[in-house]
Amino acid sequence: MRIKKREILLWAIILIPYICLIPASIWYFRHLKQIENSSFIIINKADYTLSHYNFKGELLQKSDIALGKNPGNKVKIGDLKTPEGIFRIAGFEDASTWSHDFKGDSLGEIEGAYGPYFIRLDVPRQKGIGIHGTHNNNSIGTRASEGCIRMHNEDVSALVKNLKTASIVVIVPGHDDQRINYQPINESKTLSSKNNKSKDKPVNKTILKKKPANSNKKKE
Repeated sequence: MRIKKREILLWAIILIPYICLIPASIWYFRHLKQIENSSFIIINKADYTLSHYNFKGELLQKSDIALGKNPGNKVKIGDLKTPEGIFRIAGFEDASTWSHDFKGDSLGEIEGAYGPYFIRLDVPRQKGIGIHGTHNNNSIGTRASEGCIRMHNEDVSALVKNLKTASIVVIVPGHDDQRINYQPINESKTLSSKNNKSKDKPVNKTILKKKPANSNKKKE
């Protein structure tokens, strides 16, 4: 009886690690599938391009785009700038029935302003930023949007087919953007250096000599 118990205990010790490997293997293959389906997008503001890569770094798609009207990193709502940094895709939306009244074009409400799809980006402290199609193909390759990234409608449709919500979007600034981004810092440094120089200058103190007590008396 003791021998059987020992055998059972021995087999349990041998088999338990393998049994534990079953859920670990399921978890591993699920995450491996996510990695294989993952991809990333690089938006280069310098040359107005969007490049889509798979997890191996192989280029899947490269398209021309339009950016926000104003250069620089987006800091507040309504500044007409395209945000810079690393962002998560929040979701895909059918934008075929959407309309919008763009600022300053005097055209009023435009049907199909966002093309067939709107790829919403999760941008901190900002709303309504995404990658979408356009009603105006002539705007591609220019700074024309209110902050979103525009593409040709056929390009955004192709992008959506090969894109997953787990994908990451990296928006890289161009030279004009960097000039605007660092301008306030340079100005503040210049002002601070001027202030420091003024502090270093010696202060000219005027020494007032006391007049003698009888200086105000008329001479006789």
